[in-house]
Amino acid sequence: MPTTPQIDYGPLTALIGTWRGDKGMDVAPDPEGREENPYFETITFTPIGDVTNANKQVLVGLRYHQTVSRKSTNLPFHDQTGYWIWDAAASTVTQSLLIPRNVGVLAAGRSTTGAGGAVVLEVSSAADSPDWGIVQSPFMRDNARTVSFRHRLTVAGNTLTYDETTVVDIYGTRFEHTDTNTLTRG
Repeated sequence: MPTTPQIDYGPLTALIGTWRGDKGMDVAPDPEGREENPYFETITFTPIGDVTNANKQVLVGLRYHQTVSRKSTNLPFHDQTGYWIWDAAASTVTQSLLIPRNVGVLAAGRSTTGAGGAVVLEVSSAADSPDWGIVQSPFMRDNARTVSFRHRLTVAGNTLTYDETTVVDIYGTRFEHTDTNTLTRG
């Protein structure tokens, strides 16, 4: 019987599974300044195997799906899908994501080891970056332009914490839209 080689997902291994958290806080722009939305969410990370680019670059990845709901209404207000990719040869992690507001992000960074052996993934991108950029519809570009994106996840056992900052030009000002949460696997 043929055997399938084991795929090494590197630091992404820590993410595999379904995570749930109800300690989220979304700080979003509002025409009057800002609004705070407590939320709960589910994120599922599913292995997709390896991918070879141009017969030279070997990547491994996880597909993810994130659904976020306001505690005040129990209704979803954010849905996101994308990939986390590990390039072992370059020691680079990337996150690609799409949200149904006609915005796409390709962010890159590194994995490090945090306190107690935690896995820390941190990626960033900018609208004007030639390498790790942001694509948005003409409407979003003209009315709620995403300028930059930063995302840091820390996984310690079955606990995942994250903080994310999306800088947006909206309502005549530049706003740091932030999201934070703590989730557990299972």
